[in-house]
Amino acid sequence: MKSNKEIVSSLKLLGQLMELHDENPFKIKSISNAAFKLGKYAESLAEKSIEDLAKIEGVGKSVAGKIAELINSDKIEELEELKAKTPAGLIDMLGIKGLGPKKIQIIWQQLNIDNIGELYYACIENRLIEAKGFGYKTQEEVKKLIEFNLMNKGSLLLSNALVILEELNAKLKLTDGLHASGQLARNCEIITELTLTSKKSNQDAIIKIISAEETIQGELTVNTWKGLWNNTSSLQIDFIAEENWVVDNFIKSSSTEHIALLPNFNEVDIRSKNPSSEEEIYAQLNISFIPTAMREGMREVELAKENKIPTLIQLADLQGSLHNHSKWSDGIHSLEEMAVYCKELGYHYLGICDHSQSAFYAEGMKVEKVLAQHAEIDVLNAKYPDFHIFKGVESDILHDGSLDYEEDMLKQFDFIVASVHSNLKMDEEKANARLLKAIENPYTTMLGHPTGRLLLARQGYPINHKLIIDACAANNVSIEINANPLRLDLDWRWVDYALSKGVYLSINPDAHKKEGYLDMKYGVLVGQKGGLSKEYCVNAWSLEQITEYFKSKRK
Repeated sequence: MKSNKEIVSSLKLLGQLMELHDENPFKIKSISNAAFKLGKYAESLAEKSIEDLAKIEGVGKSVAGKIAELINSDKIEELEELKAKTPAGLIDMLGIKGLGPKKIQIIWQQLNIDNIGELYYACIENRLIEAKGFGYKTQEEVKKLIEFNLMNKGSLLLSNALVILEELNAKLKLTDGLHASGQLARNCEIITELTLTSKKSNQDAIIKIISAEETIQGELTVNTWKGLWNNTSSLQIDFIAEENWVVDNFIKSSSTEHIALLPNFNEVDIRSKNPSSEEEIYAQLNISFIPTAMREGMREVELAKENKIPTLIQLADLQGSLHNHSKWSDGIHSLEEMAVYCKELGYHYLGICDHSQSAFYAEGMKVEKVLAQHAEIDVLNAKYPDFHIFKGVESDILHDGSLDYEEDMLKQFDFIVASVHSNLKMDEEKANARLLKAIENPYTTMLGHPTGRLLLARQGYPINHKLIIDACAANNVSIEINANPLRLDLDWRWVDYALSKGVYLSINPDAHKKEGYLDMKYGVLVGQKGGLSKEYCVNAWSLEQITEYFKSKRK
């Protein structure tokens, strides 16, 4: 038997889809009004006759017929017809509070966006403001609505989890407050269990403070507090006695797969020796120290046995920022603003990679626009002699694998990031063929976000990672780790294989505004997780080295 909630939900969706498809406004109003009225109706609708349904205030004969149809046949034919001609992603969008059918219709028709993932990335790339009725403020509101919606699904992006930890410690104001544990300590790109640790001596102070917060609910059982952050994200805080701090944190921050691979690991034995650091734990096992980020049970123990754990890249190692956008395409800030801020952050060079001509959705640059941008770059390079702007482009990989300009234009760029942005619904064979052709193009310097994924929002297109990485190795093409927290693509699981093939990686923010440079820290975190060292990260090279690299590739 259909519940009142299910009936109201179906009527509400019917009204929304009718509005999305510009159906009769009087019918829409009638159905939406009935759904609103019935949302407060106490008696069981499923037990009423069609005549009795029609007598309910705000329902009427027509809507009563639809309710009866739903009760008797488990569906409303008109609703099924509307669903059939509506992309599933648009129906998901309707579930986001604050995004009504009219706004979604504009997004769909003007920007050709039909799912939440694409909408979220459009907000990040500053493209939503191109739609009628959407300004920067509205774009930021939509972005926040989507982030809240993603949190409600029970998983967090790495970036969001780090913000929660930062905000909690800001509230606590303790010298030694909360520490990342579990997945967060290991820099996992998606956090399904947000676990933190603190000293047992902090327990009373922490519980008192978080208990006073309206947005944090939970309870303490023995040495563990479990609850919700902001009524959405699950949160666990483990309080550890001083004498157990090193071993407990080590175990809680390592995956079970990693622990299982450790040679002769015995927890009781380890505890009995009372190690003062995690380095001591690994020394007791006669293997090299393994950084927390790498403790996933992949190849890290094997490398540690051979004393081959690399010195992991750090944010301070990065010398420049490649793959960035400006007002020349879909960025918020001018080229000079992007360059000056990059310089202020301590970097020595900037790679500007505005979108190529086929990216009409992102104000892609026609040839005349490229030449004008190059002229501005020459002026800026003369104005800031201690900083260099490279003439790059993010070239769309077209449907057949070609790059987005003729050869005469391609040879004028210092470097080219080749990326797929359109026709994403490919099988593996098509995706491989498309990427391989782009990689084999002599003008391709770097492969951008290889799978096109949007974490928690859109699966990437399937590729044979080994085939693609091997092709990059054969053609001297580097691969980016797109540091946008929604992408983090190349996936860290393939970093080790890329390094084993001699492929260089680049940690790219894909910045569409000045603040976007700050995302590079997330790229560094997943680079560390994959075992990346600064020697194999092209934007950790000096200006002289990167200049020579680009020149050698062009030759």
